[in-house]
Amino acid sequence: MKRRTLMGYAGVGLGTALGLGATLGPAQAQTSGVTIKSLGHMAFLFTGSGRRILVNPFRPIGCTQGLPSPTVDADIVMISSLLFDEGYLDDLPGEPRVLSEPGVYDFENLQVQGILTPHDREGGRRFGDNIVWKWTQGGVTIVNLGGAAAPLDVEEQILLGRPDIMLVPVGGGPKAFNAAEAVQAVQLLKPKIIIPTQYLTTAASDTCELSSVDEFLALMQGTPVTRASSGTLTVRPNDLPTQGMRIQVYQYPTA
Repeated sequence: MKRRTLMGYAGVGLGTALGLGATLGPAQAQTSGVTIKSLGHMAFLFTGSGRRILVNPFRPIGCTQGLPSPTVDADIVMISSLLFDEGYLDDLPGEPRVLSEPGVYDFENLQVQGILTPHDREGGRRFGDNIVWKWTQGGVTIVNLGGAAAPLDVEEQILLGRPDIMLVPVGGGPKAFNAAEAVQAVQLLKPKIIIPTQYLTTAASDTCELSSVDEFLALMQGTPVTRASSGTLTVRPNDLPTQGMRIQVYQYPTA
């Protein structure tokens, strides 16, 4: 099986130095929206502005045991953590550009920022680091918290700002926010659309330590919740709430 080389190009403007082009200014940004497809757990495919961005493909085991492998075509793959069951790349088709280190990456019409946070509640001593990814696609600013487990500090809040869409883990366990910790992150960043990730589903094995998404939804009572009838949803800038927040719950794929 072919193993891809992980590419972590940190530093502003390095993408331009690699011949990937410069980031367009606000007046040139494309605003056609982004289509977000859930592949289960923390894996999502974002399509828009001529790019397919895959975030956090996994190995189907443990909490993802009953999910199909997220082997989809992508141009860019962002990895939040590299563990036995997370950041699994071996079965991906093609030769996507893989980002697995913190830093600022400049591509043509796209800038991606990776921000380092702990992947556990012990300063990363148990499960290492997690990378939070931030980028704008189709005129929509996205923050994917990956497997964040420690409270966001002031510097991280400043870097992340107020996203249009934020993907936040809610199921707890030793490697990510539980429901209460997820609510705290939501209250700090106040995203317009919240997408819960990494929670217990019927796909999990008996050893899975996650809780269901319902615990998070109960703590967010009063925030409108939309449940997608499928695993795909398109969000355009005009679709974003003008006031407050809403929660988008995806239907996970089945094997």
